[in-house]
Amino acid sequence: MKRTLTCLLAAALCVSGCGRPEAAATPPPRATADIVRGDLTDTLSLSGKVVFAGFDGLPGGRTVRARAAGTVTALPAPGAVVRQGQALYRVDRKPVVLLYGRLPLYRPLGQGVKDGPDVRQLETALKALGHAEDVTVDDHFTWATTLAVRAWQKHAGLPGTGSVDAAQAVFLPAEVRIAKAAVAPGDSVAHGAPVLTVTRTGRRVHLNLDVADQALARRGAKVEVELPGGATARGTVVSVGATARTREGVTTVDVGVRLAGAKVRLLDQTPVTVTLESVTRRDVLSVPVEALLATPGGGYGLEIGGRTVPVTTGVYGGGRVEISGPGLAAGMKAGVPVK
Repeated sequence: MKRTLTCLLAAALCVSGCGRPEAAATPPPRATADIVRGDLTDTLSLSGKVVFAGFDGLPGGRTVRARAAGTVTALPAPGAVVRQGQALYRVDRKPVVLLYGRLPLYRPLGQGVKDGPDVRQLETALKALGHAEDVTVDDHFTWATTLAVRAWQKHAGLPGTGSVDAAQAVFLPAEVRIAKAAVAPGDSVAHGAPVLTVTRTGRRVHLNLDVADQALARRGAKVEVELPGGATARGTVVSVGATARTREGVTTVDVGVRLAGAKVRLLDQTPVTVTLESVTRRDVLSVPVEALLATPGGGYGLEIGGRTVPVTTGVYGGGRVEISGPGLAAGMKAGVPVK
């Protein structure tokens, strides 16, 4: 009876396993990647958007306010570009003209006014417009300056008083793009009321950068910008906000990036991805990130030669991760998941 039972068990085992040796074979080896030695740069990718920035390099633009009460009779359309010598808007049919300069027109300028850099700024603008051939550009308002102002006023359609005040001109650093209007033709405006919001004409990429990563956004730092459709362009950090702002519990600084070499037309508010470079580690070992294995102790390891070898990770960059640990060397094979 015992022998019969043994035979039956042997027969059953043969039915389940005999003739199928492949079921007991070891699984095929995993794909591998080389451990390599070289330089590795840590990177950070952030979502940004294309904007027309203000003169501080940040989004939002600058508000142009009325300096004379009256009825708005003309406004440029949003998106229009206004250059030096052209009217930003009209009140009671009188133009308020854009002139280039960084100082606001904080006082009337005319003969007898005290010398100052605002006089030089006005004479520089008049010279650029071709109305000040006989003017020596300096801080002194001369009779020649008066004649130049009158020539400019005649050309612009302003009363030829020979003196200039903020009801006639607005000084801004360069040509502007009209972002939006706060009023419409026919509206009455009081002194100091907002009329227009203007921006620079060039596009910028705007980022909200976590303050913890602020060191990545040095002025002049080079970045890579991924555009819609997968195209890329190089960029340069041109502005970093001096004040941090907290939104939804996250404290960030505003960063502006100037694009170079973008060959596609980018609309306002176009989303992009910006890659900032952080630390470059020289002559280190690295593997593809997907080669890392989570270990029970909370660290990472690599599958090398059929066993898990613990490693210490460093910087990440370009899909790779810096590794270190006893016995690791360039040329070793680390297992990676088969995709």
